Amino acid sequence: MAIGPNSSAEPISTSHPPAVFAGFSSWLLDAFDYFLMTFTLTSMAREFHKTDAEMALMITMTMLCRPVGGFLFGLLADRYGRKKPLMVNMSAYALAGILTGLAPNYTSLLVIRGIFGIVMGGTWGVGTSMAMEAAPAKRRGLLSGVLQEGYAAGNVLAAALFFFLHGLGWRWLFILSSLPAIPLVVYIGLAVRESEVWKRVSSSAIPPKAQKQERAVGGAPGGWSAQFTDIARSWKLFAYLLVFMTMMMFASHGTQDMYPTFLQRAWNMGPSQRSLITAISGLGAIAGGIVVGHFSDKLGRRVAIVGAFVLGILVIPLWAYAPNMWLLVAGAVLIQFAVQGAWGVIPAHLAELTPDTVRATLPGFAYQCGGVLASGIGAMEALFAARTSYPTAMALIAVSVFVLAGTMAAVGREKRGTVFG
Repeated sequence: MAIGPNSSAEPISTSHPPAVFAGFSSWLLDAFDYFLMTFTLTSMAREFHKTDAEMALMITMTMLCRPVGGFLFGLLADRYGRKKPLMVNMSAYALAGILTGLAPNYTSLLVIRGIFGIVMGGTWGVGTSMAMEAAPAKRRGLLSGVLQEGYAAGNVLAAALFFFLHGLGWRWLFILSSLPAIPLVVYIGLAVRESEVWKRVSSSAIPPKAQKQERAVGGAPGGWSAQFTDIARSWKLFAYLLVFMTMMMFASHGTQDMYPTFLQRAWNMGPSQRSLITAISGLGAIAGGIVVGHFSDKLGRRVAIVGAFVLGILVIPLWAYAPNMWLLVAGAVLIQFAVQGAWGVIPAHLAELTPDTVRATLPGFAYQCGGVLASGIGAMEALFAARTSYPTAMALIAVSVFVLAGTMAAVGREKRGTVFG
């Protein structure tokens, strides 16, 4: 059943704009909801009479459930195609957002955020495999950067929504955040073609009669046992991706999660100022993902990732110890340009490293498991800050994780420009 990723076949799809747009938009909405939670936790705490630590469990629950979604939706996408699982995923996203806004108590909200975690965990692997399989090989890095920065764009959108409409209350904010998923589901159904790579791989080396039987139930030939066999054969690759993604998650969350707290503690900023600087830094992140992704098409995936982290290390002193507000903003933009620049290469890099038959499952599951393993980075920064200061804690964590993530990228393999299917 497995087809090697280095096939000499010519690219078989030029329908990449709708696929990339769908993947970008899906990941944007997930990040939108995720970061909206970080902005509204204090409001929720007041309504439910809970401490900040108790409300932080909402984010923890989301992170813990994301690997479940990565594995479940990845399996479905590798077996039944990319379109239908992504449509189901986005439909569930809309439902989770509405239920969040209607949650009657703390316990129900915790359960709902777990469900959202499953949805968010499933989006990236499905959307990435669909978009990267449709993208031309020579522009895969650029489009990878566009796709990945849906995450940064979601952060910017959440900050903007909170900045302008926080007076509506957190419940209406979540209900409003869920509504764009409805037209997106319709768009995916009408405008996005099923992956030609998936259709070719799923039908290769299978007798025509068996293909017909499997197509009758909408699945890829070979059965679940063959699918799990392909996953088991790739255990070494998964082990590497798990460590690599954990380091990448350390770099991302280590520069994002506690940054609003850093602005509050070290600069005495209020909610509006914090959300504004977060939004501005997100624009740097979007630019970084696209620019570094583009250069990865020319220089190689690993060189681009390592180069971005070297830039990040050089910027850390400005980011953490800026002497005035203008340089603080410049540091925020540059650090996110570097970090999310490295991340912009990841969709293409992981898709190229992964065999065709597990392209939705393996990278997505490793990505989300890495998020769980890195979820304690914020607590680590807070602990260091209590003993030193927030600027020092943020700087020490950043330089450490940048070195680790860059090293993992450098020691791995690369298959830039490989032809799928």
